Amino acid sequence: MKRISNPPSSFSPETRHPLEPTPAATSDIFEETVQTILSHNDSPDLPFRWSLNPYRGCFHACAYCYARPTHEYWGFGAGTDFESKLVVKINAAAKLQETFRKASWNGELIVFSGNTDPYQPLEADYRLTRACLETCVAFRNPVGIISKSALLTRDIDVFQELQKTAWVRIFLSIPFASDEMTRKVEPQAPSIAKRFATMEALAKAGIPTAISIAPVIPGLNEQDIPKILSRAREAGAQDATFILLRLDDQVEQVFIERLGHQFPDRLQKIMARLKEVRQGQVGERTFFKRHHGQGTTWAVIEQLFEQSYRKLGFPTVPDSPIPATFTRPGPAQLSLF
Repeated sequence: MKRISNPPSSFSPETRHPLEPTPAATSDIFEETVQTILSHNDSPDLPFRWSLNPYRGCFHACAYCYARPTHEYWGFGAGTDFESKLVVKINAAAKLQETFRKASWNGELIVFSGNTDPYQPLEADYRLTRACLETCVAFRNPVGIISKSALLTRDIDVFQELQKTAWVRIFLSIPFASDEMTRKVEPQAPSIAKRFATMEALAKAGIPTAISIAPVIPGLNEQDIPKILSRAREAGAQDATFILLRLDDQVEQVFIERLGHQFPDRLQKIMARLKEVRQGQVGERTFFKRHHGQGTTWAVIEQLFEQSYRKLGFPTVPDSPIPATFTRPGPAQLSLF
């Protein structure tokens, strides 16, 4: 990997004048040339086999992020390193095209994310996610996207092409109902207001959208579920899902430290409620159990989601199968992208 200087932010055009001196927040950006770009998922409780992550680490700095421990594979830490030492896979699109050219690839769904947000601020300058999506358009490969970013609206034209020639669905991750709460737990992610505005813009453009209330943190945000679902439905969401918080490995330490600072009077209650629905634990690795809880408290949370889901008119029938649209274009066609 090659260290480079920080690209300028495309999200802060205005000048801010602090009332007193503050330490500068800095990020180290590394460029990496990868050998492969798709990650194979063999987890039987996930509905996809392949994911694509153009970036390692995530600037959004969500206290609960389950991907934090993966940063340790590269010699970094799971705490502040995860959100400040960011790795850019500069040849991502070329590697994806190389994969699509192989006879073994048959056009399966690729989920953009699965680890870190593919539309975090770095994408404004590097445009790696867009380049990979353009490759999916060229090969008519179906795509799913999970993101918190308002930058999604930049690529509406690409999403419309995917919707027309292949398949696409975008999940906006929105676990809180207020900007005040999200700023404490997801300090560098876009505001809740911007995320709902992004969902509305995508839906109005004809892009199938959904909301992911992830994670549900018992004792902190379960009461937000009806309001989140209502706002999502108003913004055009066609589906919704939710996932219980799990604190595996070093995520527990980061989560406790940060929520202890933001919610010192609530942390004990949050951890007690999490252990209650996790049968005495705070993490869970078992397939088909790790995304959901057990017991009376979790049953109440599930009921709250399901009643709101039905009341708001979300679909109650299974999705149609993803169509088999994949095709290999000739060199002349590919050169258009």
